[in-house]
Amino acid sequence: MEYITKNHSKYLLMYHFIFVVKYRKQIIDRFPIKEIFETIQTNQNFEILKMETDIDHIHLLIQSEPKIAPVQIVKRLKQISTNCLWKQYKNILEKEFWKEKTFWSDGYFVCSVGNISEETLRRYIDEQG
Repeated sequence: MEYITKNHSKYLLMYHFIFVVKYRKQIIDRFPIKEIFETIQTNQNFEILKMETDIDHIHLLIQSEPKIAPVQIVKRLKQISTNCLWKQYKNILEKEFWKEKTFWSDGYFVCSVGNISEETLRRYIDEQG
């Protein structure tokens, strides 16, 4: 991947996220989650590079600008997607979640993804100065 250059910065920030459906319900394939996430990323400070769903969770590879924290990305994706799903699929979701307006579990997984290994970076830092 190429570094992104802006006026006063050069960066490459990528994250691997995993969101799990509340109560590990195996219903994610019944909804257009990928399309909703694609729409959400429009005009945001992040871009979804890759995403894939399983029966009860979704994996995302996201590239972000330094001015947005990973928790902000999580908040935007989960809140907006939950609202969209409840607007379109209220009858289905009421049966699954007992009228509790939710879809995702409270937690999430995130790790940073670089284009060099930790060992290479440690060696580079050790060689400075």
